[in-house]
Parts: sequence; C-alpha cells; structure tokens
Amino acid sequence: MNKLYYGDNLTIMKDMQDNSIDLIYLDPPFNSNRTYNLLYKNLTGKPVDEQIEAFCDAWSIDAEKEELIREIPKRLLEYNIDSNFIEFWQYWIKALRFTNSSLFAYLVYMTIRLLEIRRILKPTGSVYLHCDPTASHYIKIVLDGIFGYKNFRNEIIWSYKSGGASKKHFSKKHDVILCYAKDNKKCFFISLKEKSYNRQFKPYRFKGIKEYQDKIGWYTIVNMKDVWNIDMLGRTSKDRLGYPTQKPTALLDRIIKASCPENGIVFDPFCGCGTTIYSAFLNKRQWIGCDIAMLSVNLIKNTLKDRYNLIENINYEVNGIPVSLEQARELFNKDKFQFQNWAIELAEGFASNKKTRDGGVDGRIWYETKDGLKQMILSVKGGGIGVSDIRDLIGANQNNSNIEMFGFICMNKPTKDMIKTSAEQGQYKYLGYNYDKVQIITIEELLNKTKAFKTPSKVVYKIKNNQEVLI
Repeated sequence: MNKLYYGDNLTIMKDMQDNSIDLIYLDPPFNSNRTYNLLYKNLTGKPVDEQIEAFCDAWSIDAEKEELIREIPKRLLEYNIDSNFIEFWQYWIKALRFTNSSLFAYLVYMTIRLLEIRRILKPTGSVYLHCDPTASHYIKIVLDGIFGYKNFRNEIIWSYKSGGASKKHFSKKHDVILCYAKDNKKCFFISLKEKSYNRQFKPYRFKGIKEYQDKIGWYTIVNMKDVWNIDMLGRTSKDRLGYPTQKPTALLDRIIKASCPENGIVFDPFCGCGTTIYSAFLNKRQWIGCDIAMLSVNLIKNTLKDRYNLIENINYEVNGIPVSLEQARELFNKDKFQFQNWAIELAEGFASNKKTRDGGVDGRIWYETKDGLKQMILSVKGGGIGVSDIRDLIGANQNNSNIEMFGFICMNKPTKDMIKTSAEQGQYKYLGYNYDKVQIITIEELLNKTKAFKTPSKVVYKIKNNQEVLI
C-alpha cells in the first residue's frame, strides 16, 4: 500500500529494506525557515516572527550535526565507500567549517541521508536530487563519492520564467537536478521524446528525416535533452497549495516516466506539499512520501482526498502521527524531539529548531496586538512532571516584554501544585478578554480536541450558560 510518513526521513529510511525503491526524487530545503514560516502562516492563519528559525533547518550547526560529523567517516566505511573519498571528505568538511559554516552543515545533513538513499535503491534504481545552483557543485562531489562518478547520468537544468531580476547579475532562472544511477549498467531508463524546432521554423527536407508542423513552425522528434523548459506554477494557478517551494507536476511527470517502471515505487523523503505523490498516482506508480512537518502531511492528506478522491487507510496509510495516547507514548520513547514537534504542531504552535534546552522554549504561538507581535511560550514534557517545570518555564522567560503567556503541554495529568501555581500567575487582559497567563493542556486533551490554548490571535471559545465552550 502507498505510504505517507510523518517524521525525520533519516529515521524512516533506516527502517526501510535494502534494494526496495525504484526511484527517489528529493528536493531538500534550500531555506527551510522561509518555507516552513510561510506554510505555517498560510495553513494556520497565525502570524510568525520572520526571524524565528523553524525546527527543520539543514543549514545550521547543532548538537545532532556535531555527532554526525564524528559518525560519518565510520558510516562511509561501513557502506564500502572508497577510502580515498573518506579521507578527502574529512579534510574538506574540516575546511568548510571555518570558511562556509552553513554549507558545511548542509553537506553533513545530506551526506548521512544519501548513504541511506543508496542503500534502499534497487540495483536498477535512480536518484534525482533537486538542488540550488549555489550548492549543486558541492553536493555533486558527495554524490560522486557515495554513488561513484561512473554512475552519474545527467545534470538536468530546469529553466523557468519567474518575476524578479537583479541589476548586479544575470537573472537566476534555473535549478539543477542531479541524476545518478545505483548501477549505470543495470539502470532502468526510458528515453523520452520532445519536439526540436528547426531554425527559423522552416522545413529542412533532409532525406530520411520526418518533419512535422504545428502553429509555431516545423520540427522533428528527438530524444529529450537535459535542459527542461517547464513553467513554474503561477501565483493564481488553481494547482497552488499555498506552499512556497511547490514544484509543477509536469516536472515530476517527466522524471517518473523516464526512471520508474509502471507499478514501480517512487520515494520522496522531503515530500513537502506532495507533488511527487500526486504525479506518481497519476502515472500509475506506487509511492512513499515523508515529511518532518505535520502541517505538510495534513496538507497532502487533504489534497489526496479533495483532488484525487484517495482515502486514508483505504488507498494509502499514514505512519508516525499518533492518534491515541498510547501511540503518543510510543513516539516519545522512540524520538523525543519528534514527539515535541508533533505536540507543538498539534497545538497549532510553531516548533523551535533547537534540540537542546532553550530556557524551556520548545515552541511559540504568536499573535498580533496594538503594541506589536506578542508570543505565548510553549513547553512540552512527555515524562514525569512537577511544579518546578512551571516555575522554570516562567522564570527563564519572564523578563521578555514580548512574552505575556506560557503554555505547558504534558503527557501526564498536571499535579494540584502545578494547577495552583499556574492560577497564581493571574491573567493577561486584552481588548475586553481575559487569558490565563499560564495554560496547561494534556496530550489527551489535544488529541480529543477538548481543550486548546487561548490567545488573542484565535478566540476558540464562547460563553454559554456562564461556561467557556470550545467552538
């Protein structure tokens, strides 16, 4: 059955079988902050501070990447990567740490994932990696090392028209898609055809060459070239899903038709708004999609239902999103950071990208006021809790003038002391409404939708019989 995963693709790929996927297309985040920030605003209707970093940032160094830096040479060796490349990688990465730290972080992030991608590809499989021209030449070196330079097939140039131009350089109107085979001698590939228009659109009348004519002029049919002129989605296109980096389905159609046999399996580890999934379905291929943001997964689920009449648990299955308290505990035990992100998104909050303690801040809910953008600080606890957690959350952030409220999400039920201490903090008053400064919600309440955080951005209750009732 087709599958949609919520979670870190590295964790998910580690559980996938060797030699099981026909085609992998990936479009890693060039600027995950901008992408997720816009997605959050579009899908929740809530504001967000543009300076706040999203939880999925491939371009910054954190404790996880520092651990990967130490681990990658060993992993490269385990995957039988050439020892010369391993030695080169170590010196190269060491130099980039000090000369281009953001690129350094990105290459660490991608290298460990490309190892898994190579492992799960079938011997006949291909990978198409969509990358920004600023990083393509760097990532190609990594691909050469992992897949072998002899298995490089194409550097595809996706050329498009879009708004915006610069007076300092030529307008940047293309992306790079790097194509590699797992084994160039066994790789599945169907040569696609395209029109090639004659000079001045006149017939050549060469002997043995078939020529055709359309409204534009005379042309011949040739094997497709590696420069693809495919329009980007227009701002008013009916296919727009509110996702800032959405790719046109025509781009994925071309890749899938060329490099995945009918009924074969297509995998997209950064599936975003789901273009790869929709193209795979329309082209009669099986699919697996994965994204670290629950907003993206929910967007795909809704699109599959509304546009393609595909129903969860009938036409495809969703993995990784807890729907019960028991499943929430399983996620917490498996991946505490992913549990934290899930809980924040479930509460319609904006998750932080830091995996280490940041004054108890795991996420935020922003809201507009006459005095500017304010925030409710969110903290998530999946294990044991006590009144000290409430005090720590308040104490670490009480001097920030933009913070008026605190939200606490917990797996276990709050203690009486926690409830009492929260109530003692009083209320935040704004435009005639009163909001508890400290609000506690359990995972069970979020799952059952019986309680939600209350901020000026979204009044989620009304008064009925002198009681607050969710609407």
